[in-house]
Amino acid sequence: MQNLSRSAALVMAAGLLTSLPALADEPRFNQVSLRAEVSQEVPRDLMLVTLYTEAQNTDPAKLAAEITTTMNKALEQARQVKDIKLSQGSRNSYPVYEEKGRKIIGWRERAELRMESSDFAALSKLTGEMLQNLTLGGMDFTIATPTRKASEDALLKEAVAAFKERAQMATEALGGKGYKVVSLNLNSSGYPQPYVRAPMMMKAAMDTEAVTPQVEAGTSEVRVNVDGTIEVLMP
Repeated sequence: MQNLSRSAALVMAAGLLTSLPALADEPRFNQVSLRAEVSQEVPRDLMLVTLYTEAQNTDPAKLAAEITTTMNKALEQARQVKDIKLSQGSRNSYPVYEEKGRKIIGWRERAELRMESSDFAALSKLTGEMLQNLTLGGMDFTIATPTRKASEDALLKEAVAAFKERAQMATEALGGKGYKVVSLNLNSSGYPQPYVRAPMMMKAAMDTEAVTPQVEAGTSEVRVNVDGTIEVLMP
């Protein structure tokens, strides 16, 4: 009797173990993968300007002092204008060789000043004035972080609504009575790289008087897409 009871218990345990994977891997039917995407033209509302100074000297110490003096004056000038964010970019020096490349005949150094602002008029005017002593490295336009977040939040709601609309259409096409969402992925894309407008500034650097460049930042298309899978419930 003990052997029979033990055998029966083993059979029952084996039966339970066999049924567990079946429950875990229960097949799902009538699944449909869908994608919805919405987009919006967003104004580039942040202006970025990079200026630099570059000089050469046989004495590296004098060269460093010259570059530092020029940059200090530029920073003081830029600080007088409100709502301009300033930061110093890269600064590096390197040797200058003779034609044969064997002997160092001098040193060359370059330092950058970066400015950004949502006040295009103020930054444009300041840039034109500073080009009397500095050289333009680049002028770019991009979307400010608060603007980007606001546009993304608005598009996110639209994208989800578009996905639900497609899910309902697919359900009706299959003759279902409803659906449930199996998976859902939200993604944003299309944020632009800074928009370069450097050539427009070159004329200001050549003129004897400071020239305020006219700027047109334009817009960029921002997209939000929703990828997901639904399971259509059949009658």
